[in-house]
Amino acid sequence: MRLGFGITQEQTQKLMMTPELRLAIKILQLSTLELKEYIEEQLVENPVLEIVEESPEVENDSSPETQKTKETEKFDIDWEQYFDDIGDVDVKDKSVASGQEGPKYESYVAEVPTLHDYLMFQLGLAGLNKEERTVGEFIIGNIDYNGYLHCSVGEAAAQCGISPAVVKKVLKTVQGFDPPGVGARDLSECLLLQYDQLELNNELLKEIINNHLEEIAEGKVIKVAKKLGVSLKEMQEAVDSLRLLEPKPGRRFSHIDDTRYIVPDIVIEKVEGEYIVLVNDVSIPRLTINPFYKEVVRGTFEDPEGRKFLEAKLNSAAWLMKSIEQRRLTLYKVARRIVDFQRDFFESGIKFLKPMNLKQVADTIGVHESTVSRATAGKYMQTPRGLFEMKFFFSSGISNTHGSSTSAEAVKKIIRELVDSEDPKKPLSDQKIADILNNRGIDISRRTVAKYRDEIGILPTSRRRRY
Repeated sequence: MRLGFGITQEQTQKLMMTPELRLAIKILQLSTLELKEYIEEQLVENPVLEIVEESPEVENDSSPETQKTKETEKFDIDWEQYFDDIGDVDVKDKSVASGQEGPKYESYVAEVPTLHDYLMFQLGLAGLNKEERTVGEFIIGNIDYNGYLHCSVGEAAAQCGISPAVVKKVLKTVQGFDPPGVGARDLSECLLLQYDQLELNNELLKEIINNHLEEIAEGKVIKVAKKLGVSLKEMQEAVDSLRLLEPKPGRRFSHIDDTRYIVPDIVIEKVEGEYIVLVNDVSIPRLTINPFYKEVVRGTFEDPEGRKFLEAKLNSAAWLMKSIEQRRLTLYKVARRIVDFQRDFFESGIKFLKPMNLKQVADTIGVHESTVSRATAGKYMQTPRGLFEMKFFFSSGISNTHGSSTSAEAVKKIIRELVDSEDPKKPLSDQKIADILNNRGIDISRRTVAKYRDEIGILPTSRRRRY
């Protein structure tokens, strides 16, 4: 067989990743907030784009009677009610006249204070001198959002140029602040601070905190009871008291990086027994193309480079609006299919969630699985049952004796109910839970039960047992 080089011509068909297709894919993946930010960027970069100003409809009724009525309504002001609503101290309203001070705008806060703000407020009331206050500010600045201090006394003394004795004094003051346990350097110190501030007076509990925390965390209650020479009842009471202490004293405060809220991309409403799907695009600006630039391109534009620039921007704007509309339609189709398939879930709860995969939805609406994956990634659905990530509805299934399958989320819900109703003195083992589920027609192994139990945060049998 002779080998050699040659040139041949061949005609094939293949999908090219054009800039327009990349734009459509990118927009499909964006959430509502991300899409709004992207549109605002495009409004700055593309001069032919503009927002459609939606003006309210004005009733065209100019009869003298109507005008007179409108003027009467316009100037008919309930002054008594007006002054009742004013909280300004300069206005002599009823509350001020009666000697009762009304509500002021200063009484309202825009957000929950952080742990740092709360500790700084207490530091200002601690009566420290300027030098000690500087040390206190340094110590508070090194406390994380869980309430733990991440610097030693020596480091604080070196940074502030102050003796370690002063730092210890200020640290003791900070550790006396609310919430109890704040300013500790490890878990044991945090629990001991709470023990002292709450005046628990339980020597067995103090001994556990000092020397046996790890063993108690591993569920070795019997071993610790034998080692300390106490009864199981006394040990269980001490462990119950230990569980009342807060291992992270700062977590009840807000954090600067906390997510405040989620804007759902899809809203499901139940109207007269039917579920209505709404794409939540109210906050997204409505785009249009400036008619001036259309006329410029249609007319005789002398500058060829300028004409080419405008044509490129017009094409880009048209594709952007088309991609946004395509995203809206795709989201609607995917959400509609999810609602139709998971109707039992919306009617009866999580135990009736059915197994569903991307292919089932993709085949129904006539798109590729990757399109469904992009349409549901990072997006949320507000339903009568609560707020869920769209990926939540795509879960694997476990076969049952009826020839169908049960959703993994439904199985987790059943496991949670079984554990909640178990006898604390004789908790159910993973094998026992598996046997109960098998008797109910769900084919599941002990390993799968242990996996699901870990995923929903349920402790193993030895750590759930009470004595």
